[in-house]
Amino acid sequence: MPMGSRNPVTLACLMAAALAGCALPSPPAPDALRADALPHVATPPHWRPGDDPRPVAGNWLASFADPALDALVAEALAYNADLRMAAARVELAAGYAKLAGASIYPAVNILAHGGGKLGGDNSGINGGGLFVSWELDLWGRVRAQRAVGAAQYDAAVADAEYARQSIAAAVAKAWFLAIEAKLQHVIATDVVRSGEDATGLVRNRYTVGAGSEYDVELAQSTLASARDTERQLAYAEEQARRALEVLVGRFPAAELAVASSLPRVPAPIPAGLPSELLERRPDVIAAERRVAAAFNQVTEAKAARLPKISLTAGVTSISSNLFVLQDHQNPVASLGANLMFPLFNGYGLEAQVEIRTAEQAIAVADYGRVGLRAFNEVETAMSAAAAADDRVALLRAAVTSNARALDLAKVRYRVGSGDLRAVLGQGVTLYGSQSAAVRMQADQLVQRVNLYLALGGSFDDRSVRLQSSAAQASTSTGGKP
Repeated sequence: MPMGSRNPVTLACLMAAALAGCALPSPPAPDALRADALPHVATPPHWRPGDDPRPVAGNWLASFADPALDALVAEALAYNADLRMAAARVELAAGYAKLAGASIYPAVNILAHGGGKLGGDNSGINGGGLFVSWELDLWGRVRAQRAVGAAQYDAAVADAEYARQSIAAAVAKAWFLAIEAKLQHVIATDVVRSGEDATGLVRNRYTVGAGSEYDVELAQSTLASARDTERQLAYAEEQARRALEVLVGRFPAAELAVASSLPRVPAPIPAGLPSELLERRPDVIAAERRVAAAFNQVTEAKAARLPKISLTAGVTSISSNLFVLQDHQNPVASLGANLMFPLFNGYGLEAQVEIRTAEQAIAVADYGRVGLRAFNEVETAMSAAAAADDRVALLRAAVTSNARALDLAKVRYRVGSGDLRAVLGQGVTLYGSQSAAVRMQADQLVQRVNLYLALGGSFDDRSVRLQSSAAQASTSTGGKP
């Protein structure tokens, strides 16, 4: 309702109060949030005995020194459909953040009407006006709404960064697995070739009377099994190529060129401190920003129960072609204010506060879930990486010993002191150990990538800027993205 347009002192006081406003409550501090979300988690001072506590290094992709992998990651960042969706979500969040902050500024509108005696709506009135309205954010409702949009934008940016890191890691792991599949296929091809040589030798011995038909059948059945394994591994190699092609946005034709050897394993990486993990991982940062958004939504809902005061101003000019207006003064300026006090609405505003409070509790619990998952992923990746390092050394030794044992079994068979079953059995053992060694070498690389991702280390230096942005956001009450 109008409060008067001829009391400039009152209006000036209202404007001064609007500029001062109530201080907007700040979201929970990081330490308080962790204590609330992870009450049963005691963070250790270090990860494991012997781990490097230095800060986690960025640009882990360069540590593999593989230009082909670098190119594939760049291709995935440009064409991967999931990343394009994540980028679109950031743009969407930016738009919503801008919309949420629009109400903090005055709204300015122009209204015009014109027409002849019989034109327009037949009223014969011509004129226009400039109208300004501005809600005085005395209780922080509009500022809280703006802070919600800013926090949601920060969460979308962090989610997009985590998606980038995850896609880069997925491409690296798919690349290693594709190389492993190719090497497994090569091993299987060697097994078939060796089986063909052994079968030919047995047939020749049987022809000259030095062998038996049992040995021939045994060699042929072993060769058939080797050929079946080779065919399965050829199919597995095709599937590995297709999986990698889909990640980089290509048509899955299994035509992607794959390297013939695995890259070197990077040196052990600095793991940082457990207390720093939740401040570094983008998915945890995103969860923290969602808590801030939920907190400000509670503030907004509480402020919506209080009176809403708006200042209004306008300048109008009206004329008529059909009748004479009583007041010939043009233009006419006006200045006033509106007050709206919600007295009763069926407890709807109270319900909004309860809903937003429950959503805040959900956001805090989700932060705890994401944080606990982050700790678990680091511990799991560290254990897997250590086990892979040990197993690679053991399997390499096993390959060397089995290769020597096969040579001795062949010599014994040729001189007649051993049978064919020993040769074939030792061949199966050798190629099994070779396959296991290749598989574990690839897994060693995969676990390095898993550890980089779990620690929040970026494949480039963007995570440092993200952490700095989140730190600034956590100390502010919102703003334009």
